[in-house]
Amino acid sequence: FALAVKRAYTTERPILGDGKHVSKLELIHRVCSQSSNGPLFVPLPAPRDHKQALEERLSLSSMLARSQGDLPPRSMKDSSHEVHLPLGSQPHIREKYLTHHNTVRYPHRLLISYSHTHNPALPRSPLSIVTALVDKIDMRQHTIYPDRDIKFTGHVTWVGKTSIEAKMYMSQLHEGAYSPVLEATFVMVARDPENKRAAYVNPLKPEGAEEERLFQQGEVNKTRRVELSTASLLKVAPTAEERKVVHSQFLSTLDPQTVSFRSRVLPPKSVWMEDAKVKGLEICHPQERNIFNRIFGGFLMRKAYELGWANACSYGGCRPNLVAVDDILFQKPVEIGSLLLLSSQVCYTEGNFIQVRVHTEVAGPSDGGSTTPPTCSTSPSCRTTTVPMIVPQSYGESMLYLDGKRHFSQAAGI
Repeated sequence: FALAVKRAYTTERPILGDGKHVSKLELIHRVCSQSSNGPLFVPLPAPRDHKQALEERLSLSSMLARSQGDLPPRSMKDSSHEVHLPLGSQPHIREKYLTHHNTVRYPHRLLISYSHTHNPALPRSPLSIVTALVDKIDMRQHTIYPDRDIKFTGHVTWVGKTSIEAKMYMSQLHEGAYSPVLEATFVMVARDPENKRAAYVNPLKPEGAEEERLFQQGEVNKTRRVELSTASLLKVAPTAEERKVVHSQFLSTLDPQTVSFRSRVLPPKSVWMEDAKVKGLEICHPQERNIFNRIFGGFLMRKAYELGWANACSYGGCRPNLVAVDDILFQKPVEIGSLLLLSSQVCYTEGNFIQVRVHTEVAGPSDGGSTTPPTCSTSPSCRTTTVPMIVPQSYGESMLYLDGKRHFSQAAGI
């Protein structure tokens, strides 16, 4: 009986001996009603053989293009997709997408890059397209209603030799028309079937003034990402203006009763940065794996976002509204069985806004507990009521503060 109930919760729609599909609750009821006649065994679905699938993909390497010029150009319409989430017209699916506050959880992104590179002459795509980063997610409205239909649209907006920028738009039905909710920009990279080296993708040919504008914006985004990476505080010193900010903060924390650099006092209505951390740990189970037998990037994104949101909620003392998410970087793949260590830090505040940075590290299943470099990072901005000012103490915390200030200024358009 215990085995049957456990399996009832591990299969999506179990199949009984009579060939009928039943729900999990109905299955448990039937197990209970028949327990006196012996156990009722429910067959589990066959596990996916990822090793065999990867071996099959090795044969696709010969189908890769030798240069981008060998591939036909595509238009933005070729990759355009539209998906509907009928929360209003089909109420029975709402529970899967709602939070305990009766608001809508942010679902997985719409993947459209394979449509751009689709070759109808090939039985399977030889490309392995993976997410390099989430450039930005902008919220257009803070309330997503649980009883109204949602529409997702998206298409490729810019293409390099081996990389693809795609935009996804989310809108919700209101008084007979769809109004915008959020806009997200993703950067994908194409790899060979073994996911070991870069592969060429089809060039993009804009059609019309609007597509040309989107393509040029993609060029601007690429230049901006390069400039931000070059000016990173992990590589170069702060600007003269930023150094003044750090010194001013240091002076505000000195004890006026003593003449010492070591005596530090917390200013009124402030919180030390060291006291504004929330950490978490996740065990990476096989159910979250992708086709490469690694942990799915969407799972990492969701865990980072939820921890950052929880930190903002704890710091602000109320339920925050998400304003923007940016710089979610995927630096290394995460193996199945790894321990995912997440650390969120409030790094900047201004008025009623909170900037949170989430840093993740991985402890491998057989590396003795050592950690690898961070796999992704995110900087969500959350708007709440008036919040305390965050105050750094060490030089490292001051760099976190300046980095958070930069991200906030970018998200706010300052």
